Amino acid sequence: MKNFTIYAVILMSLLVSKASAQETFEGKAHAIAVKIENITKEEKAALKIEIEAINKELEAGTLAKEQADAKKMILAEARSKNIENRIAEVQEELKDLVQQKVDGKIFAPEMQSRNSIEFIGVKLKEKDSIFYNGIKYKVTYKTSDSLYIDINGIRKAVKSRGRVGDRRTTSQFVFAAGVNNLVTNGAIANSDYRYWGSHFYEWGVTWNTRLLKNNNLLHLKYGMSLMYNNLRPTDNRYFVVNGDQTNLEVSSIHLDDSRFRNVYIAVPLHLEFDFTKVKDKDGKKIFKTHESVRFGIGGYAGVRVKSKQILEFNEGSRDVTQKTKGNFNANDFIYGVSTYIGYKSTSLYLKYDLNPLFKDNAIKQNNISLGIRFDLN
Repeated sequence: MKNFTIYAVILMSLLVSKASAQETFEGKAHAIAVKIENITKEEKAALKIEIEAINKELEAGTLAKEQADAKKMILAEARSKNIENRIAEVQEELKDLVQQKVDGKIFAPEMQSRNSIEFIGVKLKEKDSIFYNGIKYKVTYKTSDSLYIDINGIRKAVKSRGRVGDRRTTSQFVFAAGVNNLVTNGAIANSDYRYWGSHFYEWGVTWNTRLLKNNNLLHLKYGMSLMYNNLRPTDNRYFVVNGDQTNLEVSSIHLDDSRFRNVYIAVPLHLEFDFTKVKDKDGKKIFKTHESVRFGIGGYAGVRVKSKQILEFNEGSRDVTQKTKGNFNANDFIYGVSTYIGYKSTSLYLKYDLNPLFKDNAIKQNNISLGIRFDLN
């Protein structure tokens, strides 16, 4: 066990009388043990306050859950580093104390195992006993290991939770935005909709699972998204429902803005190729994601939750905004193909609906979107 002698000394110092003089080995060892205990308590208390502050922001809605988790990981890592650095300084004091004992420069009562082996410098066996002043103390590796965990285990526990590369599945907050239009007769040229004025927005949560145990290339990416597809007709036109047909007609009044919006809840699914290199730390492979070039190909399926047409115009001296909700003969379900390519968390994103926007229109028109996508761990 690493540094067993040092930690065993601390264990025994906690068992002996607290009344021992500071000049004795036990007194000094106990003082060092208290230092270590106080360090961990201080850092844990500080981390708890910081986590509570983040939770308050999360409850207030000023932080998304994924952003809050990311902040917690950063704070935990910083506190664990503080514990490691501060304890390293105290451990140097303890090593010096043990060396003084070995050199005979400091007093320490003799302690023996049940096999009459001198305790200092000896690794105890499972369920060995220590005798001190005629009192028998039970010592097991679990007990001494618990002391080790009290000192360094907190740091390890924090790192095991915060080290994304150790997990097979990670999660991301996804946001995408860009231009939106309709493909008519296989083309978007001469579109009836403004190219730069028609936008799409998408946000949601995805999970990213590494498919191969010892290779970081292939990932399955899946989740849930909320999609907003907006269309702005050209030439002062707006949508009019005529039976089972939904057509564009010219408005009799001047429209400052004409916008048609469809909102969907969709489930995306992609096969992602992530070229992030595998790192090696202390002989252990660390699989990180979103640190190099990424390419994804797949699709999505979803349901329409709302359609709305928004018209803005002047009526006399008044600015009027007219909102009309309805189904507009739009398809209740969507399904399509999508792909993205990028570097780290940012990528170029393209998606295309395989079914038409309107159910029974004489001319089939399919939605297409192109924009920038952010996948934030």
